[in-house]
Amino acid sequence: MKKLMFVAICSLMMIGCGQQQAEKDKELSALRDSLNQIISQKDNEIDGMMETFNDIEAGFREIDAAEGRVALARQGEGANAKERIRENMQFIKDAMVRNKELINKLRQQLRESSIKGNAMKTTIENMVKQLEEKDQRIQALLQELDTKDIHISELDEQVANLNTNVSNLTEESNQKTQTINAQDKQLHSAWFVYGTKAELKQQHILEDGRVLQANFNQNYFTKIDIRVDKEIKFYSRSAKMMTSHPAGTYTLERDANKQYVLRISDPERFWSTSKYLVVLVK
Repeated sequence: MKKLMFVAICSLMMIGCGQQQAEKDKELSALRDSLNQIISQKDNEIDGMMETFNDIEAGFREIDAAEGRVALARQGEGANAKERIRENMQFIKDAMVRNKELINKLRQQLRESSIKGNAMKTTIENMVKQLEEKDQRIQALLQELDTKDIHISELDEQVANLNTNVSNLTEESNQKTQTINAQDKQLHSAWFVYGTKAELKQQHILEDGRVLQANFNQNYFTKIDIRVDKEIKFYSRSAKMMTSHPAGTYTLERDANKQYVLRISDPERFWSTSKYLVVLVK
């Protein structure tokens, strides 16, 4: 009888272990599928941007080659030389318009992708500068051709429009950079204030023992960049934090003058619960 009971218990334990293992295998399989999906998505995004990037690089190479053909044609004489110059200048103009559109496309792809980083943004800005430099060379070349009676009148308006487009593209890029920088600075901004109970009450920061519940005076706070400002001095021998911040993300210590100093070791977590810090001093 005891042997039968032992065998039954062992069988149940084996079944239980098998079920637990099956559940673990199922969870691991789901996790693996999720990771593969994320990797596949990023691969597709990178492939799309690299294809556009390669098209832009190819366009710049074609423009360089056409400039070389214009230089050779300028050494010749007669109607054929002028026609070759005309054709290549038209080719350069079309290639630059196409590259401008591709740069805009690459910028849009980056905005819509899940890939974050500054390397591709820097590359795009360098491409804009390269396009602007080539436009300036074309302007100089047209002026030089004009002085040699190789005037290509029908291209004047087109190139002028291209120059405006390039300038607009540069201005748009600068505006977007400023917007991104402003958003980034706002994202990493926080505000702190310290004062006596009377001072905090006067600014409606502290009311009935509670903080930041009423229409408090935000201008009384000091704005900081949490990536830079990781130490805050309170210039008091008594300091009590009135707002909640995760333990282990900071230390509140006395300095050589016995005055309290807040040192933040993990800014992201410290400010995750509140972007406002209120400290009561005496």
